[in-house]
Amino acid sequence: MAALEWFAHKPLGGGIFWIQERFYESGNRANIWLVRGSQRDVVIDAGLGLRSLPAYLRDAGLLAPAEGAGPRPLLAVATHVHFDHSGGLQHFEEVAVHSAEAAALLQGDNYEAVTWLSEREVARPPRPGWSARQFRVPPVRACRMLHEGDVIDLGDRQLTVMHMPGHSRGSICLHDKDRKILFSGDVVYDGSMIDWLPYSSVSDYIASCQRLMELVDRGLVEKVLPGHFNIFGAERLYWLASNYISQAGICHKISTCAMRSIASIALHIANSRITSQ
Repeated sequence: MAALEWFAHKPLGGGIFWIQERFYESGNRANIWLVRGSQRDVVIDAGLGLRSLPAYLRDAGLLAPAEGAGPRPLLAVATHVHFDHSGGLQHFEEVAVHSAEAAALLQGDNYEAVTWLSEREVARPPRPGWSARQFRVPPVRACRMLHEGDVIDLGDRQLTVMHMPGHSRGSICLHDKDRKILFSGDVVYDGSMIDWLPYSSVSDYIASCQRLMELVDRGLVEKVLPGHFNIFGAERLYWLASNYISQAGICHKISTCAMRSIASIALHIANSRITSQ
């Protein structure tokens, strides 16, 4: 299957494109965002990587033309290294990830990447003989380690890194302050926040949600482009963040701890099968 068949995109205006993997039919299907700048383009999250995302961007004519000799710079930024966001990083020459998860990405640590893909989630296999049981996130060396406050400069727009742990230890949001847009990854989306995976932390998540609420209070966010599901606005962002905080009591923490133990065991079993094949 060609890359042009595997992906689909929707232009949102302002140099932003919403990209999805058409045949990955799962609630885990991540949103992929292409942000074009005057000097370089950035891809935020990269999907499973079953087909080449850079090839799709080129073939679909989504990349801005280069000026002068050489290709136009294209940076892939992972909001975190979970498999549904990081599997496609292997196809990019330039990759950036938060420093807390760079080692896991370099080692191809499919436990921290929570690699958990089933056959029923992939409606059309990317090639003959493909099996979900063989899928893994390959080792990728990041060319840039991201930290709180770093700025990714696209020329006419800047994306500021906000380290927002909780869902994972290296989860980030990217904030376009001038346009009041937040690329939120899995820190927040319009659904139940997951805080029971390996390296999740309820206390960190609460602190991150407080930061999200502060962004709304200060009028710094008007539109959220999340890691899953649909785009939403500031009012919904505030509700999602405050609702998580209000529910994160002792009972929630106990149930989260139990779920994390179950998920950890299941992931160890799944990844031991992968490495033994």
